[in-house]
Amino acid sequence: MVRVNILDFRGERLTKRFLKQRLPRAAETHADIERRVAELLSQVQSGGTRAVKEFTARFDSVDLESLRVPVSELKRAEAELDPAIKSALVESISRARQVAHDQRPDDVRTELSSGAQVTTRHLPIERVGLYVPGGLAVYPSTVVMNVVPAQAAGSASLAIASPPQSNGLPHPTVLATAHILGVDEVWAMGGAQAIGALAYGLDDDEDLAPVDLITGPGNAYVAAAKSLMRTQVGIDAVAGPTEIIILADSTADPAFVAADLISQAEHDELAASVLVTDSTELSERVQAELLAQVPAAVHHERIDTALSGQQSAIVLVDDLASGIDVVNGYAGEHVEVHTADAHAVAARITNGGAVFVGDWAPVSLGDYCAGSNHVLPTMGTAAHGSGLGVHSFIKVSQVIDYDRSALAEVADHIEVLADSEQLPAHGRAVSIRFEE
Repeated sequence: MVRVNILDFRGERLTKRFLKQRLPRAAETHADIERRVAELLSQVQSGGTRAVKEFTARFDSVDLESLRVPVSELKRAEAELDPAIKSALVESISRARQVAHDQRPDDVRTELSSGAQVTTRHLPIERVGLYVPGGLAVYPSTVVMNVVPAQAAGSASLAIASPPQSNGLPHPTVLATAHILGVDEVWAMGGAQAIGALAYGLDDDEDLAPVDLITGPGNAYVAAAKSLMRTQVGIDAVAGPTEIIILADSTADPAFVAADLISQAEHDELAASVLVTDSTELSERVQAELLAQVPAAVHHERIDTALSGQQSAIVLVDDLASGIDVVNGYAGEHVEVHTADAHAVAARITNGGAVFVGDWAPVSLGDYCAGSNHVLPTMGTAAHGSGLGVHSFIKVSQVIDYDRSALAEVADHIEVLADSEQLPAHGRAVSIRFEE
């Protein structure tokens, strides 16, 4: 029987501090496992392929001859893919590519004066490692969400890592999706050992060149590995369990709201499903819908655990404005707005990885076919972080081009500032250029 926590914020002063302390969150787990993951990564660095295969045997119960998936297996997986699944993937890829194309920034050249120019260049990250989790479900959509923006950014080299199944290969739908997207470098490895292998590379039995950036979601061990490896390699984010926060008023359809809360709880027992409303009647009707819908769900036990956990709740507020404050304070991965004048309300949501407006834009749309990206910031990091996109695979470099007269214009300023910071050699590097 589903028992969702009820948090009554009515009459409270919803300050940033109050919300930080009182909003429901999943317990942090990374700190508890980082020591073990650090030791594992050290062994991958020193042991290379042998260490990765040993960890794969231990954690995935698979003995691998080779970690690299043959291209022939990618081709076979696509050939054997259910046509309906392939059609859905092709549509998802098409929509994601349209959005990604429009995200690509142009280089900008700024002329400060005659002969004084600064050009801001947007350069693709050359080699990227894309992690696709296995575990409770198969995620071909994650292949799409990681590969498409990297390709749109212009990254020249992409390597996918995904855990092997009992046959020694990642899930065939993952392999097929990689082939549809034109990625032929796929590695049968998962967990923290995959993150270590992508970051350090393998040059013994396998030829895996180190990557410059690792993106993609994973479990707590993958998240801990990414956190520990960010001194060696770029990462997109350290992701926590998935989350949805729904802002709804009395006009909302309780069946839709309940279904959307359930959809995220289906992912993981630690998934967070939060409803914020100023309507006690809606709260009661949503609870009734949960009682009706959860038992009928395939993964009802997992869903029940997630909805009953400390990370999930129904939050009661005085009015819609207070609800907006709560949603912005939560800074959730997925935000849904089910209110009258939903577009105007959504415009006031400033902290959300992705915002879904109205009855006909459920989070499931964003997971698969909206054209948006579903790799999003979690655990409140949407207050300062962004979802995956073309920008994630781009680095910014500036080119400074001044001629003699342009430097002369600012030479005195440079010398004054250099002296003020007690760095006279900086000023001398300019003044020497104008000595007779």
